[in-house]
Amino acid sequence: MIIGYARVSTDDQNLDAQTDALTAAGAGKLFADKISGSKRERPELDKMLEQLRDGDVVTVTKYDRLARSLKDLLEIVETVRERGAGFRSLTEDIDTTTPAGRLVFHVFASIAQFERERISERTKEGLVSARKRGRIGGRPPALTNAQKDEVRHMRDDEHRAVPEIARLFKVSERTVRRA
Repeated sequence: MIIGYARVSTDDQNLDAQTDALTAAGAGKLFADKISGSKRERPELDKMLEQLRDGDVVTVTKYDRLARSLKDLLEIVETVRERGAGFRSLTEDIDTTTPAGRLVFHVFASIAQFERERISERTKEGLVSARKRGRIGGRPPALTNAQKDEVRHMRDDEHRAVPEIARLFKVSERTVRRA
């Protein structure tokens, strides 16, 4: 039996395009989650894996619907294989029920993981380069240095209440405590 699995990351996203494609591919049963792919606890995915039988083929529209990392993808596909089932991705034209399909699957998964790692490296390199030029990312400070001095004076010397100081400066109580 062809078993379809669809996933979107948020509740306001729609599963229709995936479920239509899976139905057109012959999926006799569909499982769908509305949850981030980075979460390993996905109720419908777990239910699907429990119900797999020998000869089933788990089908997804794109393999990133099944997993977010190479490690997770390989673990899930290995669980599918251990249950005697195959894995098929429609967009990448991967079908692990054949030796060539298994090879293509591992190549694509490795390339995807490599690209995610390169994006992370480039982001880190860009941040280091910006810091060297004096540009610091993130949110601007809530208080100027002069305001911090005044907050410390009111808090430590005048012994005024933290909530009162926070209201005066229109900042959180935590900001007042950190000043």
